[in-house]
Amino acid sequence: RFCISEVPSMAIDDVVILENSSVLYDEILAHRLGMVPIKTDLERYILPEKCDCGSPLGCHKCRVLLVLDASAQDKQKTVYSGDLVSEDRDIRPISETIPLIKLAPGQSVKLEAYARLGRGKEHAKWQPCSVASLTDGKTGDSFVLKVESAGSLPAREIVVKAVQILEEKLKEIQVSVGEK
Repeated sequence: RFCISEVPSMAIDDVVILENSSVLYDEILAHRLGMVPIKTDLERYILPEKCDCGSPLGCHKCRVLLVLDASAQDKQKTVYSGDLVSEDRDIRPISETIPLIKLAPGQSVKLEAYARLGRGKEHAKWQPCSVASLTDGKTGDSFVLKVESAGSLPAREIVVKAVQILEEKLKEIQVSVGEK
C-alpha cells in the first residue's frame, strides 16, 4: 500500500490554457495532461507542503514548468506528450508517443502545465506504480513482493522509498505512544 499511496511522484497538477481553439474542453485537456506519467527526481524536488516558497504554482524546488504550443496548418495533427517542452530536461513525460489531442486544420493549443510532487492517496495521477502486491512464497517464511512501476520511478526506488516512509511513520507512532 505504501508503494501506491505514500511514495511521491511527479504529475501535472495545474494547467494554464493560453489558447485552445480545438473541440476538446479545457478541463478535459488538463485532466489528460495530469494522467501522463512524468519522470521523477526525488533528490532534486520536494513536496509543495514542505517548500517554503508559499506560491500557489510553486518554485524551482517544488515544481517544473512544461509548455505546449502546437497548431495544425493545412491538415489534421495529433499532438503527443513529446510536444511538451520542459524547463528541466530530466523531468519529462516517460514516453513521447502518448496522444494528448487531435487538432483540425487551423486549430491550435497553447498552454503552461505545472508538474509537482504528490502522493497517490491524493489522486491516482501521483501513483508511481500500477501494481503492488505481496503474496506467500514457496516456503512458509518467504513472501513475493511484486511492484510494477508506471514509469515515473524505477520499481526498486519505489520499494526503497516506501520502506523509508514506513520507518518514519513507525517512529512517529513510537514517539506518540511513548508520550502517553
